[in-house]
Amino acid sequence: MFNNPRPLDPTARLFRLNEVQSEGSEDGPIALLRYLIALGYRYKMPLLVCTLAGLLLAGLYARSLPPTYDAMATLLFEPRQSAASGQEWGAQQTLDSARVDSELQTIKSERLLSAVFDSQNLKDTPELGPRPPGPLDPMLSFFRTLFPPAERLEPVTGKMSQASAQATDLANDSERAAFLNFVRHLDVRRVGQSFVIEIAYSASDPALPARVANGIIAGYLFQVVSFKEQTARAGTDALQGRLDALGFQVEAAREGMHKGALPAIPIPDADARVIGAALPPVSPSGPRKSLILALGGMLGLCGGLGLIAVNLALDRKVRDAKDLARDTGILCLGSVPDVPGANTVPWRIDTPRQRRFVGAIHDLRTSIEIASARLRNDRSMTVAVVSWSPKTGVTTISTALAQLMSRGGRGVTLFQAAPTREGPRGLDGSVPPTTSLAGAAFANVLFNQLSFDHVGLVSVLPIHSKDADTNLFADFRDARVQQLIEASQQRGDVVLDLPPLEGSMDALALASFADAVIVLALAGETTIDEVTECIRLLRRAGANVVGTVINRAHS
Repeated sequence: MFNNPRPLDPTARLFRLNEVQSEGSEDGPIALLRYLIALGYRYKMPLLVCTLAGLLLAGLYARSLPPTYDAMATLLFEPRQSAASGQEWGAQQTLDSARVDSELQTIKSERLLSAVFDSQNLKDTPELGPRPPGPLDPMLSFFRTLFPPAERLEPVTGKMSQASAQATDLANDSERAAFLNFVRHLDVRRVGQSFVIEIAYSASDPALPARVANGIIAGYLFQVVSFKEQTARAGTDALQGRLDALGFQVEAAREGMHKGALPAIPIPDADARVIGAALPPVSPSGPRKSLILALGGMLGLCGGLGLIAVNLALDRKVRDAKDLARDTGILCLGSVPDVPGANTVPWRIDTPRQRRFVGAIHDLRTSIEIASARLRNDRSMTVAVVSWSPKTGVTTISTALAQLMSRGGRGVTLFQAAPTREGPRGLDGSVPPTTSLAGAAFANVLFNQLSFDHVGLVSVLPIHSKDADTNLFADFRDARVQQLIEASQQRGDVVLDLPPLEGSMDALALASFADAVIVLALAGETTIDEVTECIRLLRRAGANVVGTVINRAHS
């Protein structure tokens, strides 16, 4: 007995020793890179649309921004010798990093900036005025009324309420708002650890930046020289010549601050030297449209990738054979293309569409025979096609598969899920049990008494009867059903067009009698979870699931 091994049919029903396992997926960065490239190629159109949308929105945003002009003036601090009372020249002043930082804060002080702001009458500048309300401001104001800040919920009295009232007055003051906008357009910074200070101003008016930057330098020089003039006048024995020189410098600095230009004469007593005057810009420095477009394109691409990632996480629908095989753990035997109007295998193929459809059915038949080579053993085979939900094309695939198998010279019997004929009725209007498998099982009809339809070389018999009561009382797990299927197998191959598992358990009962069961998934409709649940139920019922098939796959 041990020297004569028998086929593995019974054993395979339990342990799946003859089942071809799916190939293991590769891991590592190369596999990840390949997967990302394939994913990007599959969703190339959504990625392209998102990228173009990002570029379009960025272009519209950049076009809506007003041009911005920048001007910069530079100031160098130098130690100077100053005249002292009763002497011609005093000791040289020292200049260190701390003093430069102090002078930097002096330039940034509100006293100096407000003097320049008032002297040049900048409060009437349109771009420094209050910002007009945007389209989202009414909505933001409404939400602020619904969710007030925590400070407003607390009771305030005394100084707190007075400070709050003052803050409200300042916020409503247009001149104060203009000055705050003026400060935001200004940039005063120290160049590294050197003694050089850069004063830059940006505005939409090309003539305004240079005037403001030069006016701030002139204002600083005026402030320093006027202080020295006051100190010299306070001296008891100050020289008139020294006072006249300081007076000329003060007047030149004051005039430069008002006009927005550098002083017309040198200002040696300011302990600073102008090394670069602000010039009117010849071209706008902003907005940087190319940078905005590049950023918009990147944001659009990243947004597209994010949408694809969310879609992959939430949408578990079947797309292609590789993903289906990887997620279910069994082979995908083929993909039938979406060919409108092609649902049978004609004797003569005239159109490319029919050729594609018949070629896919041919490859499917070959894949089934290869996957079930150990089960055939030079005898006929029973193949069952089943899906989770209706309208997935099980009848079309089963019919085409039976027709193609019959062209090889073997007899083929097709048991269809849906009744395809009315059939003869008795005098009382009842449906004869010989016209369906359910009626034959219920009435204990012999195989030679069944009434088959013949479509070409295929013998067709409906599984369910036109009589609903017969379908309810029929037991497809009965041994008589198995005997009828085995009798059909004696005449050739058998194809079972099973009803969907979602609405009936009849498919599980009949699938256990098949030598090979394939699960059909509709591309873009059937989910991975439905296919997995279908495979689990079939295996639990003892069916031999050899693989899956994708119907209406997009090429």
